[in-house]
Amino acid sequence: MGKTFDFSVNGKAVSVSLDNEDTPLLDVLRNELGLMGTRFGCGLEQCGCCMVLIDGNPEKSCGKAVSTVAGKAVLTIEGLEQNGELHPLQEAMRDSHSFQCGFCTPGFLMTALSLLEENREM
Repeated sequence: MGKTFDFSVNGKAVSVSLDNEDTPLLDVLRNELGLMGTRFGCGLEQCGCCMVLIDGNPEKSCGKAVSTVAGKAVLTIEGLEQNGELHPLQEAMRDSHSFQCGFCTPGFLMTALSLLEENREM
């Protein structure tokens, strides 16, 4: 029998039942919740393609067990867009043509958002 993990993703409460509490958060986001913006790159927490914010802190989701996010708030790249409007960071990347292939863009955006939030007063 699986164990249930409750947390929020992009401001919405989710509940996921899994047999393995060590299942990577990345796998849950992509395979259970259908959020394909967070990418698998190296699987070693090195490249950042899988970056999400957990309670506002940047975390690589490929090595983060889903059990560690129970009761926490996860923000993925999909959560940046609000009411059909891109986040200013997304607009800036679009306007400066800085996406290149786009594979690691979620990692760049989520890390930049965390840095800006951390340094709001500057």
